Amino acid sequence: MITIFLVIIALGLFYWFLLRHWFARWGTVPEELTQIMSGDTIIARPTDVSTGAVTIEASPGDIWPWLVQLGSKRGGFYSYDWLDRLFRFLDHPSINCVLPEFQHLAVGDIIDWGPTKLTVACVDPSRALALSYKQSGFEWVWQFGLYPIDKDHTRLVDRGTEHVPRNVFWWIAMRIMEPAAFIMTRRMMLNIKKLAETLRKEKEKNPAYSIS
Repeated sequence: MITIFLVIIALGLFYWFLLRHWFARWGTVPEELTQIMSGDTIIARPTDVSTGAVTIEASPGDIWPWLVQLGSKRGGFYSYDWLDRLFRFLDHPSINCVLPEFQHLAVGDIIDWGPTKLTVACVDPSRALALSYKQSGFEWVWQFGLYPIDKDHTRLVDRGTEHVPRNVFWWIAMRIMEPAAFIMTRRMMLNIKKLAETLRKEKEKNPAYSIS
């Protein structure tokens, strides 16, 4: 009995001090954890912040089309579609082509995320996109930034910022959501990387390629 208790304590400490730390900064360099992003001021007093990043062998212009068409009834979320559809976040599999009809967003536009509605809080084409959600004291900003390294490489940085009510219900809910959000977001980032790099190659093969 004591052995089981010690194992549980050890696993809890491993998750709290190591695994959560990794979730909150996957793929980043120190500068990306402290850099100011466009949506950082939307929540005045955040209680949780996590940042992830990936290098994409493409220009911001090849990555932006996938970000701007995010959403249910739009391009999808490029994560584990079967999970997104199981929990009704998606109404169809994510689309692996650019959809011209969803290439324009404005502040105040609504993005469907299944039963949840995300509001476009900031949009700067080929540079930044921030989506916000607020309900029953919970606030969340989900944002993306595109930072060119050179003409052929770009850092895609995503940041989730929350203000969570301080009670037992939300504490437990966040412990459940943290690993789930990390797994789904990481998959999305890697799929966007793949899609953007494929789009770059298509444009190189066909210089006349355009999104219309």
